[in-house]
Amino acid sequence: MIPRYSRPDMAAIWEPEARYRIWFEIEAHATDALAELGVVPKSAAEALWAWWATNPTINVAAIDAIEAVTKHDVIAFLTWVAEQVGAHSGHDWARFMHQGMTSSDVLDTTLSVQLARASDILLADIDRLLEVLERRAKEHKLTPTIGRSHGIHAEPVTFGLKLAQAHAEFRRNRARLAMAREDIATAAISGAVGTFANVDPRVEAHVADKLGLAIEPVSTQVIPRDRHAMYFATLGVIASSIERLATEVRHLQRTEVLEAEEYFSPGQKGSSAMPHKRNPVLTENLTGLARMVRGYVTPALENVALWHERDISHSSVERYIGPDATITLDFALARLTGVVDKLLVYPERMQKNLDRMGGLVHSQRVLLALTQAGVSREDAYRLVQRNAMKVWESDGALSLQELLKADPEVTAALSTAEIDEKFDLGYHYRHVDTIFDRVFAA
Repeated sequence: MIPRYSRPDMAAIWEPEARYRIWFEIEAHATDALAELGVVPKSAAEALWAWWATNPTINVAAIDAIEAVTKHDVIAFLTWVAEQVGAHSGHDWARFMHQGMTSSDVLDTTLSVQLARASDILLADIDRLLEVLERRAKEHKLTPTIGRSHGIHAEPVTFGLKLAQAHAEFRRNRARLAMAREDIATAAISGAVGTFANVDPRVEAHVADKLGLAIEPVSTQVIPRDRHAMYFATLGVIASSIERLATEVRHLQRTEVLEAEEYFSPGQKGSSAMPHKRNPVLTENLTGLARMVRGYVTPALENVALWHERDISHSSVERYIGPDATITLDFALARLTGVVDKLLVYPERMQKNLDRMGGLVHSQRVLLALTQAGVSREDAYRLVQRNAMKVWESDGALSLQELLKADPEVTAALSTAEIDEKFDLGYHYRHVDTIFDRVFAA
């Protein structure tokens, strides 16, 4: 992942040294369990931890140099560790590492640890976003604005309701991610083709416990990739929710709308050519980042079908998508939180836009009132639409309320007072408290 869209804590999970440290912990914990079972000398396990206690720096370059010869990353790592442990202890205790294990035991269990740790950061990201969404939603709970369908004025809503909807969506996303984290956090130390022929299942249980993982019920040398597919699909859904809210902000910032906009900091420049520009660059960026995260979903789905017990067609894919998807989503969630936190909201412009179409947004109330007064739905629709189209074609210069009061077919069913009552904006906000209680009460 490029540094521009990386945050340190998430990026650190995927650094080579961090990966090798997890590898060592897996190997050392497994050796502990093997020693307890009498398969290897206890001195071997003690020698591994004694070297580790010296807080060694993992020499990534040295391991890479060995791999250049062996063409195998796990063997290169084991070779380097054996050299270090031997030099520290004066004995070849490291030969007892990796007894009965296969490379996938190390690689897959490590990936589980990394994805679980990444999930913890992402869950914290969502928690911060939820806090900001709740605060801004309550701030604008009764700020009138226009709801749009197909991009066209529909009926009145409040800006707080828009943000409450986003809060509910990201709360669902949090629940999805928590489930995906639980599903992905499994260990497999089952040896070649997953039969435990050369490594006792108790070794797997011990390693899993030490690393905070569950055991994989049936591994075929690899952890089944349906788990990973579900995980990355969940990240893709979260990315889509990010884009949904980002797209809303982008539309609201359009010059013709300008009901809200991204914070524009002192000294910020919007265009290299046009000094007047204030562009929605953050939310446009979020749209692009969301596309990238979703792009990792399909390869994860295609990784599910491996040949027989295993192959490594999934390996190269996961070396990309593991770091890139989590790092990108972490950055995007943090950026979205900042956008919402500092979002500039313009209630007066919202009211102006709400009023600009001559009261058309109240058409449904008049339609329903006519039907309640005994007019057929077809005739009621015709009467309201006939007057509404005059307002539409006048670009809001005419008033639907006044046209209806001048239409004898309408006034034959509704009094002037009854028509006026149907244009009460507050009517649309009667149940805002109910919706907010549903979203925030818990």
